[in-house]
Amino acid sequence: MPALGNGPVLAANTPIVGVSDHALAAKPKHEMPALPANFPAQFISDLAWTGSHFPDQSQYVLALTSDDIEELNAALAHFKSLGYDGDQVEPQYFPLPTLASKLESLSQDVHFGKGFDVIRGITPAAYSVEDLTLIYLGIQSHVADQQGRQDKCGNMLVHIVADNSTKQAAEHHRHSNKAITFHNEEAGDVVSWLTRATAASGGKCIIASAYTIYNVLAATRPEVVRTLARSDWPFALPRFQCRPVIFHQDSKLIMNFGRAALLGNEAHPRPKHLPSLSFRQIEALDAIEAIAQATQMEIQTQAGDIHFINNLAILHRREGFVDGESLATRRHLVRMRLRSTNHGWSIPKDLSHEWDEAFKKHAAKHWHLEPMPAFFFALRRHPN
Repeated sequence: MPALGNGPVLAANTPIVGVSDHALAAKPKHEMPALPANFPAQFISDLAWTGSHFPDQSQYVLALTSDDIEELNAALAHFKSLGYDGDQVEPQYFPLPTLASKLESLSQDVHFGKGFDVIRGITPAAYSVEDLTLIYLGIQSHVADQQGRQDKCGNMLVHIVADNSTKQAAEHHRHSNKAITFHNEEAGDVVSWLTRATAASGGKCIIASAYTIYNVLAATRPEVVRTLARSDWPFALPRFQCRPVIFHQDSKLIMNFGRAALLGNEAHPRPKHLPSLSFRQIEALDAIEAIAQATQMEIQTQAGDIHFINNLAILHRREGFVDGESLATRRHLVRMRLRSTNHGWSIPKDLSHEWDEAFKKHAAKHWHLEPMPAFFFALRRHPN
């Protein structure tokens, strides 16, 4: 796909349903303030796209062939013959003689191309949960070799399923079936997830380009860009920290935020002693959401799909969904946070703590094959 080099992809007066007019109203030219120092007037990049650029799913779906599936099955059998634990999956132990080159191309595309891809063709019902997870780990090890802890408990595999067992669980975005707004994960260059099962209805993956959002704002509302680049955003999660929402580093745009961390929600009420967002900050969040919704890309996910999303340049959200009665119609994603030794981006200092916690901290790592209670702990006399 050619880079978008002809200015903003969304007109300043484009109507956005449900968002106040001020979120995208362009300032008169004589009132336009300057962009922050060192931020460009426009990012010309393959990462700057809109959903309309991808009318054909072959532009973002790597459809596995029967030969690819045979190769995956052979790699699975080889790994199991070694007697290693599942957390030891590496390319050398999960050899893919021909598929590896396709996965390297996909990794390049996720890091330096359009920023997202889907692998399709795996049939979950053809495998045990253990084998399906090993295949997922084997594939992603060829895309990005580092795996990150996703919370303080050390969960490496996060299960995203609807859970109404408690009020708090039902209100948590991970276990709710409600729609959620655009956001990034707190850490990880790449976010991947395996879809074990899809909902009876709804639940599509929806993504948007941070580069496109920036280009529109830079051309129409540069003062909003200045707001996003200020270091006074009071993030409450996963720890209290004041930092920017956007960064310009090594000629790349990096965006990292989530509304829950800034505004709180029912599952995570914002502590009253923390500073609240200003009007201009709320306006900036509304502008991001408005442009993202106007330019978004919707992917109708199938069971067995593996998504890879550049978490530094691509925002994602979920539409609401309704589960069915059978396991095959209950939405179940298994998410990982990844980083590539070879292709990983330079991480801004303000984000480095979360990346270090995920990828460098020597702490417990848990690989649960199924969703576990919040306070689960293994009862063991000896380690494995």
